[in-house]
Amino acid sequence: MWHVVCGDNAAEGVTRVVGEELSLQVLRDDLAVGPLADVDQPPCGQRVAFWQATWPASVQPAPDFAAGLSDDVSWLASLATHSEPVTLWHGDSASEQLMLCRVAAAVQHSHLPFFEVPCGTGDSRVAWRRAVAMHAPDELLNLYEPKLVSPARRQHLAAQWKQAVSDNALVRRWFNGSFHGEDYRAIDHALLTACSAQWQPLARPMAEVMGHSDGFFASDFFLFWRARELAKTGRLELSDDAEAYPYTELSVRNPS
Repeated sequence: MWHVVCGDNAAEGVTRVVGEELSLQVLRDDLAVGPLADVDQPPCGQRVAFWQATWPASVQPAPDFAAGLSDDVSWLASLATHSEPVTLWHGDSASEQLMLCRVAAAVQHSHLPFFEVPCGTGDSRVAWRRAVAMHAPDELLNLYEPKLVSPARRQHLAAQWKQAVSDNALVRRWFNGSFHGEDYRAIDHALLTACSAQWQPLARPMAEVMGHSDGFFASDFFLFWRARELAKTGRLELSDDAEAYPYTELSVRNPS
């Protein structure tokens, strides 16, 4: 049986539950952010360009986004021809839920047995949500009760994926089983509001935004990128060259 997870941290916990010899597929793309228009169309140029811009220059080596994203498309395209059933682990992150929808779209017209292991609470607000990686292995073991995804649910999930790709929003939040797209203005406003006229470590307002990011997990690299973009337009001021230093070594202030 194939087991599909979102990200390496989730993979570590799931591997400890089902064993080292499992067929494990790790999908690392954070589907909650960035354009999706060509995510299923190699070489995924728009998607690759987004991640290349987001990745901090001070963190090297950078992943080979072009190869990784194209490999995901190839694996998903071949999934319907596999003989092994597929089990997808997901929690309350928008990225995990989009991954669930994407895999459902890949097997929509096949008879491949498709299972899910829900690991969330169903509530994507910060105080309540649970991603797979947030569970200890013993918790995941207790949650390991694969549920067969019905044909009707497959169709619904696949339709959600196709709609998300068509909408091509820049940020997708997940609430009550639905995705809600927006541009970067809300997250930028949150960053600007968390900064003051006084210098403070950049990590502090980033953590403030993370702590109130209902509907999706705002990652540190994503928020660092938004801070760099705001600094380019003069809406934020950084203490040093953001291309040379990690965010943990930078301070920030709001000059307005």
